[in-house]
Amino acid sequence: MEAKSRQTDISMTARKLRRVINEVRGKAVLDAQTMLRFMPYFAARIVEKNLNAAIANAKEQYGVAPESLKVSEIYADESKTYRRGKPRAQGRIYKRLKRTSHLTVKVSDGK
Repeated sequence: MEAKSRQTDISMTARKLRRVINEVRGKAVLDAQTMLRFMPYFAARIVEKNLNAAIANAKEQYGVAPESLKVSEIYADESKTYRRGKPRAQGRIYKRLKRTSHLTVKVSDGK
């Protein structure tokens, strides 16, 4: 049994998300929630929200208790990049890349 949650076009780079998701990959769901709650990164709030959604999906679809779940798969992929300009001295403009990403969280009961 496997339930998943996916969020697309998060206005954050995939690199910042990966710093957080590498810590919770393979952990029990309750341990992962505790870790995410006390991480100082903003990315931890996004990952925690998606983890809670995946837990709710597992409970709704399969009737599984959160105590028996673990984070089986979690990954962040790059999405589209918005190109913006930053005005600089003497009429020049510097390119700014506003990167976005997709986050996928899968939880399973290990069966």
